[in-house]
Amino acid sequence: MLKLIKSYPIPFISGTLLLLGASAFALGYATYANWIWLATLVACGAPLIWKTARKVIGGNFTADIIATLAIIVAIILDQSFAGVIIVIMQSGGEALEHYGFGRASASLEALMARAPKIARRKNGRHIDEVDVGKVSVGDVLVIRHGDLIPVDGTVMSEEGYVDESALTGEPVPKTKKKGDTVLSGSVNISGTFEMVTSKVSVESEYEKIVEMVRQAQSKKPGIQRLADKYAVYFTPITLILAGLGYIITGNIVTVLSVLVVATPCPLIIAVPIAVIAGVNKAARESIIVKSGAAIEQIANAKAVFFDKTGTITYGTPSVDRIMSTGSYKERDLLYMSACLEQLSAHPFASSVVKKARQEFRKLDAPSRFMEHPSLGVEGLLDGKSVLVGSRRLYEEVYKKPFPVGYEDLADKANEEGRLCTYVFVNGGLEGMIIMQDQLRKGVSQMVAELGKLGMESITMLTGDNKKNAKVIADQAGISDYRAGLLPDDKVAIVKEATERTNTVMVGDGINDAPALATATVGVAMGAHGTGISAEAADVVLLVDDVTKITDAVKIGKRMVKIAKQSIYVGLGASVILMIIAAVSGSIQPAVGAVIQEALDITVILNALRVR
Repeated sequence: MLKLIKSYPIPFISGTLLLLGASAFALGYATYANWIWLATLVACGAPLIWKTARKVIGGNFTADIIATLAIIVAIILDQSFAGVIIVIMQSGGEALEHYGFGRASASLEALMARAPKIARRKNGRHIDEVDVGKVSVGDVLVIRHGDLIPVDGTVMSEEGYVDESALTGEPVPKTKKKGDTVLSGSVNISGTFEMVTSKVSVESEYEKIVEMVRQAQSKKPGIQRLADKYAVYFTPITLILAGLGYIITGNIVTVLSVLVVATPCPLIIAVPIAVIAGVNKAARESIIVKSGAAIEQIANAKAVFFDKTGTITYGTPSVDRIMSTGSYKERDLLYMSACLEQLSAHPFASSVVKKARQEFRKLDAPSRFMEHPSLGVEGLLDGKSVLVGSRRLYEEVYKKPFPVGYEDLADKANEEGRLCTYVFVNGGLEGMIIMQDQLRKGVSQMVAELGKLGMESITMLTGDNKKNAKVIADQAGISDYRAGLLPDDKVAIVKEATERTNTVMVGDGINDAPALATATVGVAMGAHGTGISAEAADVVLLVDDVTKITDAVKIGKRMVKIAKQSIYVGLGASVILMIIAAVSGSIQPAVGAVIQEALDITVILNALRVR
């Protein structure tokens, strides 16, 4: 409680002193009550007046203008009771907004935990752990299994196996031979290899993408709040009626009466409450919204862009099909492969094992097992020598040429974005296991539902090749897809669309972060996404389920609908009260403040229906 009071002192102080003054008034000390209220009005109203003035000077026409004018006029006319109520409304609305979103957004540094920070630099016969910023061009680095590659460089060892999906969007890890380039931010999923650096940290691929995010965020235009849109029209009407009231009654107090009943609580408090209720509802669905503008704009979006790998697909290839080339059936090949792969740490091994466990109650353990990093596994199973892996593994273990006629099948699979691994039994090629990234469950239904929710354009963006992109796009029911894209290509496409309409970009990887920051609303897959993509986004999905985007849109639309209801009812009633106050002069400021509070309660209760 003390922390809340310290963070938002004005509503707490003004509310407490309002009650203190009311107690004094009830005990017959009207003069003391008025002094308490006047002191409160001046002390607590001055910061609000200054804050609104700065916004207006900066060209930001907000819903707070009428409330601020009412505070100023209340001070001038010594109508302190009504003025303090306005102070509580205005400061309370701001406190609600700040409290609702103050903890939602984290700093770039805090969320970018994935950024490479440490490098293992070879120094003669020793290996030193150094800050990545101290790595120089030409240094030799040791990259262990599971390490993030800290800077761009060239492989020195014979071979490595690298997952670049977060950078390029290609789901199949790449074999890196001696002399091949590796990029910072990618992951070594093979054994240890050495590399020589070609760029320092600030010039490497990861840092370039980080800088693109910073630039996109700095250039992203501010979004006018729902409340401020209506204030543009409501404020001039209020000022005109206040002026007419003075002309008709000849009493300056009428001006304050009009301003008091016109104080737009539906805009200052009811809309923030509706927004926060929507944000809380989204949080219960594991959708974290960082700002009120985000949930407003996602409801009004007309175009949505999806990353492919890791967003509308799982990002890790699973078993697509098994092809027998010998005497063993596909079922037998799956069983033998899984018995070996269950002992492997390779990410694709888990896919084979997962497929096998759906068909077999248990998997036997091999009597002998050996893993060849980046090549495959071998072992003895029921007296048979079994190898599961690459062509090179076969040639190294059996010391003889690979069987003729099967290379083309593997090459064709790789060209289509699939991975092909061979199964050898007792020295003979018995079959192949082909794996492919799979469409997430419910994506095609999600695409259809987004169309019904008003999305006029649904596009898939990917760094993957065109053939693989087409397969996934067809499965998802997405007719518009763009393949082979670099991060700046995605930014250009999203930026062009955002200049025409409200856009949503959904992604998970490092390469998606600049486009997330460019879109009207960026949505990041937070469960397995990268820190920089979560920082660049306005909305983060905490569960690994892209179909939650439809929930976010529905919540946003309901929030906007109910907020508008509060606005129409509240402002409509305020206009009627303003006309009565202006024409008859019968509504005193204090009475108007009490009437306005009753109206406030009505629109606030309506706003809470968003939950």
